[in-house]
Amino acid sequence: MASDHGHTPAAWTGVIISFTGFCVAGAFMVANSPFGFWAGIAVILLGGVVGGAMKLAGLGQKPSPELDRAREEAARKDHTPETGRADVHA
Repeated sequence: MASDHGHTPAAWTGVIISFTGFCVAGAFMVANSPFGFWAGIAVILLGGVVGGAMKLAGLGQKPSPELDRAREEAARKDHTPETGRADVHA
């Protein structure tokens, strides 16, 4: 498992923007202002977009060599025919 899960500029930025939008939407919901509420919801979605864009720009979590090896091994197992196995779906 990754020991620095989520501790990246992309993750922090996306969460901070989304949390701000959550606070804005909550405040305007209590104030009974639909426009402000939906503006807060838009900011929440913007946080996800910004975080995703930053991840694509290389500021997100880097894949670990262990994860790459595990994926390659799993892919090999999926494409290797097994012999002598009974049909379990009968």
